Amino acid sequence: MSRFFWVRHGPTHAKSMVGWSDIPADLSDVARLARVASHLPDDALVISSDLSRARATADAIAGRRDRLADDPDLREIHFGAWELQAFDTVPDQPLLRAFWEKPGDIRAPGGESWHEVSARVSRAAERLRAAHPGRDIVAVAHMGAILTQVQAALGVTAYEAFAHRIDNLSVTELHWVGVGWQARAINHHP
Repeated sequence: MSRFFWVRHGPTHAKSMVGWSDIPADLSDVARLARVASHLPDDALVISSDLSRARATADAIAGRRDRLADDPDLREIHFGAWELQAFDTVPDQPLLRAFWEKPGDIRAPGGESWHEVSARVSRAAERLRAAHPGRDIVAVAHMGAILTQVQAALGVTAYEAFAHRIDNLSVTELHWVGVGWQARAINHHP
């Protein structure tokens, strides 16, 4: 059985929509990083998105675990023209509301839709599972990327998946049960 331990990167303290912008994480809470690291299986493989906030977090919790190459398919949703904007500064408020209230094919100008990010992250998870059958994988990623996998494991709509919190440095544990993913823990704080 494959187990994925999805870890959200350390906090950026940004007060805007941060997708593909390469903003560093605040990794000053070394005690919390140590708790996360000790919660994870010792023989797990560690991978992260290629954005520095995820990469640095993965490096901080990897310890002696084998570190796989960064995967850009584990990136956060691409917010396009809304990138680094506060919610209330986006000019097209009806489109922004629809993006969050009816996630699916709606996208920010120049950005990705929920369906697109979900397909991208799911492909990455499937590649990892196929390349490392039965192995535990620690994937350090982003809130949206993790929520796509929560949605798949729970078999809920994207809107229902948005009801779940994915805090910085939380662990979401999903198990492959032969025909799909099963959620064992969502937003766990070791």
